[in-house]
Amino acid sequence: MWDYSEKVMEHYRNPRNVGSIEDADAVGVAGSLTCGDQLKIYLKIKDNIVTDAKFQTFGCGSAVASSSILTEMIIGKSVDEVRKITNKDIADELGGLPPEKMHCSVMGYEALEDALKKYKQEGYVDLDDLTGKNPPEKQEKIICTCFSVTENMIWDAIKQNGLKTVEEVTNYTKAGGACGKCKSVIQDIIDTYYNKEKNEEQKLTPTQWILKVNNIIETQISPELQKDGGDIELVDIKNKTIYVKLRGKCSGCKNSTMTLKNFVETTLKNSLGTEINVIEVS
Repeated sequence: MWDYSEKVMEHYRNPRNVGSIEDADAVGVAGSLTCGDQLKIYLKIKDNIVTDAKFQTFGCGSAVASSSILTEMIIGKSVDEVRKITNKDIADELGGLPPEKMHCSVMGYEALEDALKKYKQEGYVDLDDLTGKNPPEKQEKIICTCFSVTENMIWDAIKQNGLKTVEEVTNYTKAGGACGKCKSVIQDIIDTYYNKEKNEEQKLTPTQWILKVNNIIETQISPELQKDGGDIELVDIKNKTIYVKLRGKCSGCKNSTMTLKNFVETTLKNSLGTEINVIEVS
């Protein structure tokens, strides 16, 4: 039996913003009824602000909860802010999802991304569209034919969530979860991604490396620690050893070692794709 957070159960039992918007400014779709999950999201946008959002979904309780919380997350935010939302943000807002249900948060992210791709601000006219100069969108390569999962969907899931195994990719995208014939291709995509990351890492100057580490700490790690009254500060970097100082409630906490290894170090490794060591300094 999967372990669901209270917030997941609340949004499943009492979903927010269910329905459609007839005069929606953008509509996005993700998933497929043939695969057992589908989400349609409607956005109303005025002065670059999402003023309303509704959804219709066919899927499990996690799909309903992910769709419901997503609408609450985006209403009142600017389009630019909404574009930055990832599937990890959706899952985190729900207090987490079981690994086998992470694909539900991915579906929410993909439906939102689809809607924003189709949205154009009021009064905006693309002259190339009118003259027919814009070529049709390139057909994405489908890797998993059972669930219609494309190469870009797998690539995005790996990049955003630090996925390193075929099983993890299946949990997040459902790819490889049926006949399994695409598992070798999925492994090739994983290997290609991390080889690319390694090559990019080797090209970084020491200053670029420090900036990249600091950016991860400021945008991914610090906000999570701040939710519990803690924080973290980058002190120094020597090769692949990163020295940090825990602040707030994290400082002196009996679980500080666990926080450093299970969260801070893991997050940095997932993002940087390298073997690093995080050490706390006083």
